[in-house]
Amino acid sequence: MIRSAPTIETERLILRAWAKADFRPWFEIMQHPEVHKHFGPNPSGLEDIWRRLAAAIGGWQLLGFGTWAVERKSDGKLVGNVGLFNAWRGLDPEFGEEPEMGWIFAAETHGQGLASEACRAVVDWGEANLRPTPWWAIIAPANEPSLKLAEKLGFERLHEDDYHGDPTVILKRPAWA
Repeated sequence: MIRSAPTIETERLILRAWAKADFRPWFEIMQHPEVHKHFGPNPSGLEDIWRRLAAAIGGWQLLGFGTWAVERKSDGKLVGNVGLFNAWRGLDPEFGEEPEMGWIFAAETHGQGLASEACRAVVDWGEANLRPTPWWAIIAPANEPSLKLAEKLGFERLHEDDYHGDPTVILKRPAWA
């Protein structure tokens, strides 16, 4: 079992393990209205961001997969988060042990294809290192760029559900051969 995030390099990005030093920069990314608008009306607080960061690291220890901190090669700046995890959200259908994929990128990177580049790297890594299994994703209906990216990654829209009082699109990517 893989116990920490391996480093993955793409043309413009480095996907790497999270570090304590990423906490404040990640918090700042998550405060931007263009970033947090798809996660509820108010940005996440320090406590929630800290717990999410700890869960991102812990996923590797518990599951053998998790999320990566995404760093831009040109300046070494933290610009996003991408990966696989289990959140036990209690949605219909229940995702169970099947991974959920997610990505969040700094507002300054939107429209540059960095999320697509990072997500493609995660899909390639997952298909090479994990047993074939379906993957899940949830995306706000108004988040058209993420919905389009999910479709390019092979996710299919199943239906909408209510998640914490907000409509949420449930998507599933079939297991690969």
